[in-house]
Amino acid sequence: MPTLSPDVGAHLLKATRSRDLDEAFENVLSEYLEMKIAALQETTDRLEEKWEMEFSTFKRRLAEDDLSDDAHSHDVEQDFWEWEEAETLKAHYQTVQAEWM
Repeated sequence: MPTLSPDVGAHLLKATRSRDLDEAFENVLSEYLEMKIAALQETTDRLEEKWEMEFSTFKRRLAEDDLSDDAHSHDVEQDFWEWEEAETLKAHYQTVQAEWM
């Protein structure tokens, strides 16, 4: 089992204003997961608004070359990779969060 150095533990307690290291770690991890999921959701929301569709639809239409923009343009590919990453990481963090709670 990994351990924390006394210095890291002291900073964790100080930052969370907690007296218990387990509680401090739970607080930090919970808040971290919430912030990551929220930031990734903002990316998803922005791209859904831009393309006026969900990622699954965008992905299908991109594969079918059925987008109003050129499916092979740099901007479309950049949006795809950014969106796919946001969706993948969001699902990962939500799984970790569900297991943690």
